[in-house]
Amino acid sequence: MKFIFLILKKFLRLQKESKFLSTITFISIFGVALGVIILEIALSVLNGFEREIENRLVGFNLHLIVEGYESQLVDFNQNELKRIESYIGNDLAGISPFAGQLALLKFKRFKEGVYLKGILPQNDYSTLRTSIIQGSYLIRDDEDYPTIIIGKKLARKIDADIGDTLTAFSLQSFVMPVDIDHLKLKKFVVTGIYESGMAEYDDANAFIHLKSAQELFGFEDKISGYEIKLKNPQNADYYSIKLTSGLGYPYYSKSIFQMYRNIFNWIELQKKPIPVVLALITIVAIFNIISTLLIFVMDKTNSIGILRTLGANHKQIKSIFLLNGFVIGLIGTVSGNLIALILLFIQKEFDVVKIPEGVYFLDKVPISIEAGNFFLVSVISLFIAITFSYLPAKFASKIDIVKSIKFS
Repeated sequence: MKFIFLILKKFLRLQKESKFLSTITFISIFGVALGVIILEIALSVLNGFEREIENRLVGFNLHLIVEGYESQLVDFNQNELKRIESYIGNDLAGISPFAGQLALLKFKRFKEGVYLKGILPQNDYSTLRTSIIQGSYLIRDDEDYPTIIIGKKLARKIDADIGDTLTAFSLQSFVMPVDIDHLKLKKFVVTGIYESGMAEYDDANAFIHLKSAQELFGFEDKISGYEIKLKNPQNADYYSIKLTSGLGYPYYSKSIFQMYRNIFNWIELQKKPIPVVLALITIVAIFNIISTLLIFVMDKTNSIGILRTLGANHKQIKSIFLLNGFVIGLIGTVSGNLIALILLFIQKEFDVVKIPEGVYFLDKVPISIEAGNFFLVSVISLFIAITFSYLPAKFASKIDIVKSIKFS
């Protein structure tokens, strides 16, 4: 083995000294490194999108929702709460009642449709409290001073600020033309403006007290349903099925992944081209490595003949060129990992690349650096380098001794 490494070291030094061979080797290393960089950045960005969107959607909507079938109202009492809790058991982190409906908000000359959601502040397990960027988390059902929290984008659209009074209209009939008897309204004072990081969500959702919502929508003492936070979000689909079958009519349960299936499908769709990209990069890397080693073999044909004359066998000659291919793959993989880490760190810390939030749900490129992805890409890269070094290595081991010594 010492003999193989000694010859490999000598060949690599000669390869470095030859301007032509060093250029070809650099191109080969660069091809491997570029493939590693592209794959790792793509995986980090896509995983970042999935994790960030999931965290933000879950943060505001929790993991499960139990509501009435076809928007029927349900009872709100301790017996119903205990009944729901019994189906989840120790995986339950929190449960919140809510009353929500589409409404029209009016301020000055502006009118905007929103989903107006009534919640109990003491039972709020969402991230609304920590997402307030102006004002404070103040949600109360004061007869003279009911409050509302609106999103940043909505506040800009209707030119509203902290302390402004908005009028909320609720239609309790969808019959046109609208009968004045079916029109209810209530005034709210803006006490907080939140930012979820998803502009479209901020534009379409506002929050008031549960009792205010019941009064505005005419729900009396009933609610739209319950939101449930789990200790393990991955169990959301399982409990969704369990609750629907266990609670029975009129209850119906959905997980966050079912409610926003289109968004999660969009993320999965972005991952579809990854195997194609991997295949194209693999083909480029294969041709780079094979062509580099074949040129190297041709350049060192005379040396191979001398080594064979001195007693080197087929296996040793093959090992030298296999190791040469491994060195190319190793240098390309390591340098690709380092460059990818640097680029990802720059994006994560300084937010260099901006994206339109109205299109991509987020206002900046999210990055999720996972060791598993780096390890997987590195293993694939090195496997390709070793596997496709075999052809030129085998070719080198089969060179005729006499012809190789005559070759110059």
